[in-house]
Amino acid sequence: MGNYSEYVGTAEAAKLLQMTGRRVAGLCNEGKLSGAFRPGRNWKIPFETVKKYMDAKGITLPEYYKENAQDLLPVAVGNTSYIEVSSKCYYVDKTLLIRDLIDDHNMVTLFTRPRRFGKTLAINTLKTFFEKSEEDTSHYFTNKKIWECGEKYRSLQGAYPVIMLTFKDVKYDNWQDSREAIRLVIKDEYKRHLELAGNSLMYSDVKNCIDRMETGEISDVELSRALLNLTRMLAEHYGSKVVILIDEYDTPIQQGYSRGFYKEVISFMRNFLSGGLKDNLYLAFGILTGIMRISKENLFSGLNNPIVNTVLDEKYSEYFGFTEDEVLEMAEYYDRISAMEEIRFWYDGYRFGKKEIYNPWSVTNYFASGGQARPYWANTSDNEIIREILTDLTPDISEDLSKVLQGKEIQVSLDMEVVYPHMKDGNDTIFSFLLLAGYLTPAGKPEETEFGTFASLRLPNAEIKRIYNTEILSWIRSKQSGNIISEIEKAVYLNDPKRLQEALRKYMVTSISFYDGAAEGFYHGMVLGLVASLSTKYYIRSNRESGEGRFDLQLEPKDKVLPGILMEFKAVSVSEKDKLSELAEEALAQTEDKDYQRELEDRGVSDIVSYGIAFSGKNVEVRIAR
Repeated sequence: MGNYSEYVGTAEAAKLLQMTGRRVAGLCNEGKLSGAFRPGRNWKIPFETVKKYMDAKGITLPEYYKENAQDLLPVAVGNTSYIEVSSKCYYVDKTLLIRDLIDDHNMVTLFTRPRRFGKTLAINTLKTFFEKSEEDTSHYFTNKKIWECGEKYRSLQGAYPVIMLTFKDVKYDNWQDSREAIRLVIKDEYKRHLELAGNSLMYSDVKNCIDRMETGEISDVELSRALLNLTRMLAEHYGSKVVILIDEYDTPIQQGYSRGFYKEVISFMRNFLSGGLKDNLYLAFGILTGIMRISKENLFSGLNNPIVNTVLDEKYSEYFGFTEDEVLEMAEYYDRISAMEEIRFWYDGYRFGKKEIYNPWSVTNYFASGGQARPYWANTSDNEIIREILTDLTPDISEDLSKVLQGKEIQVSLDMEVVYPHMKDGNDTIFSFLLLAGYLTPAGKPEETEFGTFASLRLPNAEIKRIYNTEILSWIRSKQSGNIISEIEKAVYLNDPKRLQEALRKYMVTSISFYDGAAEGFYHGMVLGLVASLSTKYYIRSNRESGEGRFDLQLEPKDKVLPGILMEFKAVSVSEKDKLSELAEEALAQTEDKDYQRELEDRGVSDIVSYGIAFSGKNVEVRIAR
């Protein structure tokens, strides 16, 4: 069959042939694309076959293929421009979102999804499709799924003036700076519509408004009416209603909660959104995105009954994040089909409505890096949400966190209208918050009852587990004294099991509650946090495959003079603490039986120390083998 580099996948063939992926698959099934074969769910088609078909149809080869027809399209990491991503990069076609929004004909729609799940690119796609402009932008959609839907949808391309605002970068420590950042965002959008200044009927009005917006002399009242005023001016100029797109509307609100100016930002945003989206005669429709629906503060009071679409809803579920088929298609295109299990382990596991969803930020980073599995999503934020919860960790929450860290499910009553000041009022509110933010996902379909919505929640994947481990352990380490850290370091360097056992016991007695020691996952995280100080001399890895299983903790020496270290943990309830010695021996034997040493040995580490560590409440037993 030849190398995969001589072939293109279904998605790339569809781009080149200017047709849908479904049509390409149909041609393959009909034998009209000679040499095509199907190694998985999607087709591989000889590039030469595609080229001949293009020649027969009079389709010109894109510029990026002319120098080297086998060059792969780059992965768009962090690029949210629809025009650039769809024309110059590998693009996962989400344009049917446009069709569904047109069909639903809602006045105001709010999409709540976790960060980095494609909200900004979706907003930019809508802007490019709907906005009137001097350039004919229809050619950016002619080979996309939306164009196959018919004239009803094509006729709305370029039909409206569009206002697009994004508040994703309004992250400041006080209201004064946040207000200024919001003013600058609005000012830039005003200046983007300088065509208004050419309208003699409103020139002085527009110029005066923009000038005061420019100088910062605009009042709070005027600023809060800026969205309404701009829609009015655009509607009068174009003789058309206006589309309003607002991305990450709740970023300033989260900052307000975290930094102590929540009342000020809520008051402003309520008036600002109400002015533009409530009973606005000039509004065609409005789309907002964010992580939360903040409705109990009357933020959306009277906004023409906005439709709120969350991760629990089936409609629109495939438009934010990647589906299984989309990731498989990418894997085939980049010749990574053999890595699908690794990709699933790290980045799959989300459930939006009934759809299985992958984290799109992490998947694109994975392919862009040449297939290096890392917690990419974890590094896009300081994970302040989890840290906020951990500051007031209760026994019940600790127990539930321990369960999810072990891969278990927890049952909660969901509150999908979270208010930041009451985020920590109870388990249900906290875990609903974590669900909306992407740190948990439904294990199945939530159950609607007369008493509310109930659901089983779980961790989505290994990437999210890494975040929990990192943040929980940072919290644990913040409670401990330097002396205990020093003792643990000495115990590890000296391979002294009794010293390590005593240091762990002292730490647990002084730093954790009885309930903290509820599950193996908690102890695993605790030890990982305690040994983090050894990172200057060791590469520290958790839950990785080696030999015939997954070790709990591995310390690979940066200098081979030091020994490699393996740790395996076990935990039982306080009532079974008499089994600690037996369990510690069992944990130690597991490192041998499962051949956990293999990865270290493959890396050239010959001196390896294995630890079996068993916990029960605040009691611990340590066994060692070398």
